[in-house]
Amino acid sequence: MSQQSPIRSTGASPARPDASMSLLNNVMDHGLDEGYAEAAARRDAEGGELPRTLKAKLWLAAGLVLAALVVTVGAAQARISAPVVAKEREELIDRIHDETSAADALEREVEKLRDEVGERQRAALRRPGGARAELVDLLSGATAVRGPGVRLVVDDAKDSEQGGGGEPRESASFADTGRVRDRDMQRVVNGLWESGAEAIAINDQRLTSLSAIRAAGDAILVDNRPLVPPYTVLAVGDGKKLSTAFQDSADGQYLHALQENFDIRTSISVRGEVRLPAAPSLIVRTAKPKAAAPSKGNGQDAADTGKGTS
Repeated sequence: MSQQSPIRSTGASPARPDASMSLLNNVMDHGLDEGYAEAAARRDAEGGELPRTLKAKLWLAAGLVLAALVVTVGAAQARISAPVVAKEREELIDRIHDETSAADALEREVEKLRDEVGERQRAALRRPGGARAELVDLLSGATAVRGPGVRLVVDDAKDSEQGGGGEPRESASFADTGRVRDRDMQRVVNGLWESGAEAIAINDQRLTSLSAIRAAGDAILVDNRPLVPPYTVLAVGDGKKLSTAFQDSADGQYLHALQENFDIRTSISVRGEVRLPAAPSLIVRTAKPKAAAPSKGNGQDAADTGKGTS
């Protein structure tokens, strides 16, 4: 016979019959999660304020309304001031047109007076008559001339940023030695005068015995008027003799050295006829003989001698 072991009693509470359903029991006993309960309690304690996302949306909407208000006010002000600005602009344009017209009228008046002065000066030069008057007219550039002569063209090098460093510009501190300088044109003109030229013009700018060739930056000025390369020099004289004499002169050799060392382009040709305009401004100066110094008397000489020997 089998014997059943007696059931040993203990002090612990007996197990629940629904112990295997603990998860369902926990859900039934605690219907609201502790975190949700804590959040609900905190919201009740704060007086029911709005969530942060809703606050941010309200602030954004307020900012947009304010920005739209500012833009609207600015557009309204611009629309109100637009007629005033347009009126001021039109007045300024009218003033510019008036001043420009006045300046043009003054320039025309100056040109007219310059021509009148030139005509009177030319008339005054013709009064002595004869060959002397013609010579004065020629040297002063008072009248246009034409006759046989030469045409000399001087131009910058093709690549004016490059060039040699030797003669004849050994003292030049220019990086751009392929450019024609004012002193180059001075030597060309002086060489033509010395070779027998009777009248000279550069780019239709008539030269006289008082003309000045200067520089302003990289520009060459003749009587304060800028010239643009290539520089075309026209000279009136015996064409063949003038060309030969110039090329054999020191200034002609100088120009040849510029061509050899710095690639400055030059060409000279004899012309049967060249035409030179009159000088735009006429300046005439006359030389007067200097008065002889008074000779010292014998007494003065003796006094000077006595001073020297005392």
